[in-house]
Amino acid sequence: MDLVFVHGSCVEDGAWWWSRVAALLPLASIAAPLPSCGAAAGQAGLADDVAAVRHILSGTGPAIIVAHSYGGVVATEAAATQDVRQLVYITSFLPKVGESLATFAGSEPAPFLDFAADGTFGVRRELTEELFLQDCDAAAVEGAQARLTRQSASVVATPVTAAAWQDIPSTYLVCAEDRATPPELQRSQAARARRTVELPTGHHPMLSHPELVAAEIRAAAGVTR
Repeated sequence: MDLVFVHGSCVEDGAWWWSRVAALLPLASIAAPLPSCGAAAGQAGLADDVAAVRHILSGTGPAIIVAHSYGGVVATEAAATQDVRQLVYITSFLPKVGESLATFAGSEPAPFLDFAADGTFGVRRELTEELFLQDCDAAAVEGAQARLTRQSASVVATPVTAAAWQDIPSTYLVCAEDRATPPELQRSQAARARRTVELPTGHHPMLSHPELVAAEIRAAAGVTR
């Protein structure tokens, strides 16, 4: 099977975010670009992100989708009607049809997010290391901060039109030391998956502990070597 990686919100260069995990796996992989992040921020939305992932899936064989944070919302819709055999969610969201990212948020925006009048939002750079990257090495912190970008704010409130996790086997990786997405929120989302694993990591285990993420992808894929 092929691996399709889907990154989270407000970042670009998806291949970089997953490179440490991909290097540990004997599977072909590709990182999906999300049009709502970067140059098209404010113009592209969730539907464009879903279309980008489905375009990649149309060129693969049977696939496993590994999705991080907001990427789980995209994967939930994109995997429907595609030849996806497994979904792996990392500190992510498994919306039902009609639910959006905003469904799981509080009444006020998270303090680490910056919403602007141009219809975009981003992550406050000065808070990224403390909240998102506290268990990462210096190279990962530097690389992650260099790849922060703006994203279309519309993705927050746009509901999904399909919920592939209801039909496709799914694994949820709870990041128990995540300071951005509360572990209790993760566990409530994980209850919707078929299998749950807790990792002793922050928000980006693919950077801080890629060996743990790779091991769970192997398990999901049934790969023993």
